[in-house]
Amino acid sequence: MNRRALLALLLVLPAGLAHSQALKEATGPQPTLAKEKLVIVTRDGRTLTFDVEMALTMQEQMTGLMFRTAMPPDSGMLFDWGSPRPSQMWMKNTLIPLDMVFINQDGTIRSIAENTVPRSLATIDSRGPVRATLELAGGTTAKQNIRVGDVVQQRIFGNEK
Repeated sequence: MNRRALLALLLVLPAGLAHSQALKEATGPQPTLAKEKLVIVTRDGRTLTFDVEMALTMQEQMTGLMFRTAMPPDSGMLFDWGSPRPSQMWMKNTLIPLDMVFINQDGTIRSIAENTVPRSLATIDSRGPVRATLELAGGTTAKQNIRVGDVVQQRIFGNEK
């Protein structure tokens, strides 16, 4: 190997290792992420307030709620994809059932997957491009009568009140 190729490899290697470390599978729950307020306005005008952790980086999103053993009823995790894209989630290493709420760019709820199965490798699909995915404790959407078309108010949608 010539000197230039060796030097190039030495410069690229740390970046590649950092990227592979970021993609490494989590072995335990991540620390609690920064929290923000999120409000869901239902079609009958009720406002439901949640204190959600913000999963913003690739590593935070890959780990999500894995290995957590409980979720308070007024909490959740919001995965901000940055711009609309299909969202495909799974429950690998997730120990509690979750409701997954898929949210359009304007904050309207596009689709909901209720009571997802812990530890399942089945793909849970948004059924179209969404700006974000909200994970709530399993059964929350049914209990609170949250439905497709309801509006999520949060700073990432630009509709915060």
